[in-house]
Amino acid sequence: MIRRTLAITVHTFKECVRDKVLYNLIVFALLLIGAAIVFGRISVGIQQIILVNLGLSSISIFGLLMAIFIGISLVWKEIERKTLYNVLSKPVSRAEFILGKYFGLFLTLLINTAIMTAGFYLALWIEKGRFEFADLAALEAVYFILLQFAIIVGLALLFSCVATPVLSGVFTVSLFVIGNFVDDIRWFGAHSGSGALSKMTLALYYLLPDMSRLNFISNAAHGMWAPRPLLIANSLYALLYVAVLVSASVLIFEERELL
Repeated sequence: MIRRTLAITVHTFKECVRDKVLYNLIVFALLLIGAAIVFGRISVGIQQIILVNLGLSSISIFGLLMAIFIGISLVWKEIERKTLYNVLSKPVSRAEFILGKYFGLFLTLLINTAIMTAGFYLALWIEKGRFEFADLAALEAVYFILLQFAIIVGLALLFSCVATPVLSGVFTVSLFVIGNFVDDIRWFGAHSGSGALSKMTLALYYLLPDMSRLNFISNAAHGMWAPRPLLIANSLYALLYVAVLVSASVLIFEERELL
């Protein structure tokens, strides 16, 4: 099972690369290095905060676009091209196919994020001329960004199993946006004075992905580190949510009629 899943993972990764995703990295690196030169002319103490915010936000946005626009068609285009039938005619289960697709896309995002992070630190070095220990806080923010990507890939893959790419994209983007405000939604329900609304918003809080808890870009811009208990709790939260999404994708795909 592991060997077959790994083979699909590698194939998916190569397919993602053929989609010319890596060309975005060249644009990203050039823009970031150019931004470093521009921000170097701003008053001392401001340029680094702006650069870190811009750099990490760019990594997040670029990765999010990759995850959505590639993930929403992972399963759909295999069905449309009839290539899925060739894969499943071999000793490959549907669960292995879904797992391979998930890990293949996440591997693509992981490598892209690593390259973009290297470009970010290059820009930071150009702007400062040196590195400090506090600069490593950005790596922690990048780790949390990867956790967001893991959830987004799971969402895109899940919707790709049940809907067209357009609808999958709409659903994934909507949940990502709402996920950044679920804590505010819960607070609103708790202070609304309505018991029914409070229970409904609380249910939404536990059902929808809480993306806001994985956003540490502002902390990194000020050289702040996340407490270790919070780091562990957020990692377990993302891992559990991804496990639920992938399991749901497998169950749905197992029951889907492909003919």
